[in-house]
Amino acid sequence: MTLPLPLSAHQIALGAQMLAIGEAARAACAGIARSPASSRTAALQAMARHIRTHAGRILTANAADMEAARAKSLTGSMLDRLELSPQRIEAMARGVEEIAAVADPVGSVLATWIRPNGLEISRVSGPIGVIGIIYESRPNVTADAGALCVRAGNAVILRGGSESLNSSRVIAECLRAGLHEAGLPEDAVQLVQTPDRAAVGYLLSGLEGRVDVLVPRGGKSLVARVQAEARVPVIGHLEGLCHTYIHQGADPDRAEAIIVNAKMRRTGVCGSTETMLIDAAIAPALLPRLAQALERAGCELRGDARACALHPMIPATPSDWTTEYLAPILAVAVVDDLDAAMSHIARYGSQHTDSIVTEDALAARRFLAEVDSAVVMHNTSTQFSDGAEFGMGAEIGIATGRLHARGPVGAEQLTIFKYVVRGQGQIRP
Repeated sequence: MTLPLPLSAHQIALGAQMLAIGEAARAACAGIARSPASSRTAALQAMARHIRTHAGRILTANAADMEAARAKSLTGSMLDRLELSPQRIEAMARGVEEIAAVADPVGSVLATWIRPNGLEISRVSGPIGVIGIIYESRPNVTADAGALCVRAGNAVILRGGSESLNSSRVIAECLRAGLHEAGLPEDAVQLVQTPDRAAVGYLLSGLEGRVDVLVPRGGKSLVARVQAEARVPVIGHLEGLCHTYIHQGADPDRAEAIIVNAKMRRTGVCGSTETMLIDAAIAPALLPRLAQALERAGCELRGDARACALHPMIPATPSDWTTEYLAPILAVAVVDDLDAAMSHIARYGSQHTDSIVTEDALAARRFLAEVDSAVVMHNTSTQFSDGAEFGMGAEIGIATGRLHARGPVGAEQLTIFKYVVRGQGQIRP
């Protein structure tokens, strides 16, 4: 029998620190859940003002993060996600304001009905409670996630990647200042301040019942670890293996504009297309044009045998169909028809976002009905798979699971519901 090793003083201190964060979140949870929508709106508006006021501090902190990240030789896509600019900080502030403008999801009557015995039953939305959010290098997630949780009346514990810790600290200070200004508990938003990876393990444990749900946002390894080790429910997504399918009924000009945008607008986002499928009937005429447009934009192409025969490109390997590049690289496959395209997506996709480009209404209808992804699209770029673009103000991520939330996770998806039953003295026989 192997006995467990005794905890070090550092582990004991870290465990106590994480439990204290959980206890503070649980205490703040009651206050934020009972707060009126107007107070949470005021807090969000104040958060946006503080982000703008402290933009210089955020940029200074981000410069330190970027310097350390370059010293660690992080990939270009990671650096792009980490880097902030005055424009990105302004977008962050605007995002918080857009969340403030979203209809308050707390207390909404989702359904109501009256039973034959006269009981009136309503299903009413309310906060989940304490949400733990684990994410990687994007410091803007600190603002988006914190603001969304507040909008939905939740307390949140944020654990960002160590690469963005300096940036996230200043942003979290802005969020807490906004809560204070509105008279709400500051501990409704807390950032785990240590870069120690062991802190994630404590958060995954649920902090002895103080965390109600976890939301991972990051790469495949992070999400897999959270889903495997979490002791509380998880709202998560796997990687964004997004497809754009150029159907034989596609308009060539529209197809070119869409695929270049879907791949190259920002290659490091999860809604970026990673595989282009194109019908064999139109591939000889259209594939070289699309390939040249992508190459002019700086994209590397990796094709199957039929694609390589129509335009020079790197031969694809089996792993190319299952790789989320997050880089200017696109896998290309020629398919026989709509059924073959949907079969490819079902086999290799991650059920994130998939789009069909066609003027054939029947083909589009079949694709939208039969492709089993969180987001399905017709004649548009997969890069629109984003909570802000859906009118949610922002999102924590694109959930690809089947329980509780699917697609962009905004404020409404961070609520749960309860049943309210009103009677006039009825008793059950």
